[in-house]
Amino acid sequence: MNSTKLMDIHQILKKLPHRYPLLLVDRVVELEKNQRILAYKNVTINEHFFTGHFPHRPVMPGVLILEALAQASALLSFASAVEEPGDDSVVYFVGIDGVRFKRPVEPGDQLILESTIERVKGGIHKYKARASVDGETCTDAELMCTMRRISS
Repeated sequence: MNSTKLMDIHQILKKLPHRYPLLLVDRVVELEKNQRILAYKNVTINEHFFTGHFPHRPVMPGVLILEALAQASALLSFASAVEEPGDDSVVYFVGIDGVRFKRPVEPGDQLILESTIERVKGGIHKYKARASVDGETCTDAELMCTMRRISS
């Protein structure tokens, strides 16, 4: 294990550009630089998307589960960077493969976000990602992301 550290919401806000209602990582509980991350999102009935998805049976949209996995993966990318990324660095999605949705995510669930770096080639990071609730897989996918500097 290279390094293990925890990130609370204040540290996450310093790394990710996302804000409410699109910040989907509440805490990082394990982080091994260049290897893996374990984070979570507490899902509450107060989430804005439950109003319309679905009023009679609230379910977290699959695309937001993927976004939560991407945000956790971005935190791993930032932590694994050779040089400390500046405030002008962002991580963009470049691809998603093999997505499977296996269980709905509902209000009251704690969504566990796991991501492992499979490889880095040509500035593209490929991750094997899994979201689960109570040990049961909700979603798994292969994500591809790249880090870029943006200008204001």
